[in-house]
Amino acid sequence: MSENRAVAYKGAGHVEVVDTPYPEFELKDGPGVNPANVGRKVPHGAILRTVATNICGSDQHMVRGRTTAPEGLILGHEITGEVVEVGPDVEFIKKGDIVSVPFNIACGRCRNCKDGKTGICLNVNPDRPGSAYGYVDMGGWVGGQAEYVLTPYADWNLLTFPDRDQALEKILDLTMLSDIFPTGFHGAYSAGVKPGSTVYIAGAGPVGLAAAVGAQLLGAGVVIVGDLNSDRLEQARSFGCETVDVSQGDPRDQIEQLLGVPEVECGVDAVGFEARGHGSDAGHEAPATVLNSLMDLTEAGGALGIPGLYVTGDPGGVDAAAQEGSLSIRLGLGWAKSLSFTTGQCPVMKYHRQLMQAILHDKVQIAKAVKATPIPLDEAPQAYADFDKGAARKYVLNPNGYIK
Repeated sequence: MSENRAVAYKGAGHVEVVDTPYPEFELKDGPGVNPANVGRKVPHGAILRTVATNICGSDQHMVRGRTTAPEGLILGHEITGEVVEVGPDVEFIKKGDIVSVPFNIACGRCRNCKDGKTGICLNVNPDRPGSAYGYVDMGGWVGGQAEYVLTPYADWNLLTFPDRDQALEKILDLTMLSDIFPTGFHGAYSAGVKPGSTVYIAGAGPVGLAAAVGAQLLGAGVVIVGDLNSDRLEQARSFGCETVDVSQGDPRDQIEQLLGVPEVECGVDAVGFEARGHGSDAGHEAPATVLNSLMDLTEAGGALGIPGLYVTGDPGGVDAAAQEGSLSIRLGLGWAKSLSFTTGQCPVMKYHRQLMQAILHDKVQIAKAVKATPIPLDEAPQAYADFDKGAARKYVLNPNGYIK
């Protein structure tokens, strides 16, 4: 067996489906692979035949040319698969298992992993703590928008679904466990959402919608979602959210019309560094807008969950400061209001087993909420283009025909 096909980044605005080597239990040289990782043996890994792999908004940042991602990088960090081979050091994961793959790669052995901080593993990326499949500056682990993919530290990383038939029946929901459902839930959880909370979520893309579902699962009294895109706002309303069109002005004013007060208890940033202004400035990029707005409209003593992506290198940033991830944030306001902030990669393993149970036992319908749309691998370039235009969908690639 030697054939594999995958989605590769080919420069700003351009992806292609390419022929690529079948995975081996060794990290080979290639686009984005840290030299210190070349030749790294992976006897603890598993090779998966991909069941479902999703296009993520953070992939879109790279495809737009807004990161330092190298051309030829194989994309994809949202992976669900069937185990077809295991390395000699794998003890518990078995051939034939259907598994969810956390997007953040973790060794399970370092101090951070042992503390549950799997988003900032110390051993998988020579550049910095934390790693992911198919992503810029994340060590060079090959992405999973492919027919086959290698996953390291399989016994630690992979979440096995208890029943194959049930998993395949609910695959459009379960595929969200690799990233956006835990990430959105993490945003709501770290914002302090509890029964009866009032919550404002900036961004109605898939992560923002997943955060809204997470807030509802946590018992929020009212969930308000803000965005510029009318189709995405309509999607948020489809499962019981209130909405704010930030192109119409300050969300604080619209929140007051909904709640009677201009502040919420919990705020979530599901937008990140490509944020745009509000009201008359909605057509212009203003990367600090969402963070400053959330500090303004979250009540004193509240908390902000920030699953939206911020980067240290943005070639397309609006100014020299933004190009290195330096934003004009009103930290003084946040300090004066005693706000709490939680940033960084979601530690997927903190949540994915519990969220799996919620899916399997029909407590949530995350696929319906994010409008999961399965497509063949060959349609990935068009899906990237449509997603970039604001399509209110979550595209799920079906490279091996598991999704009927």
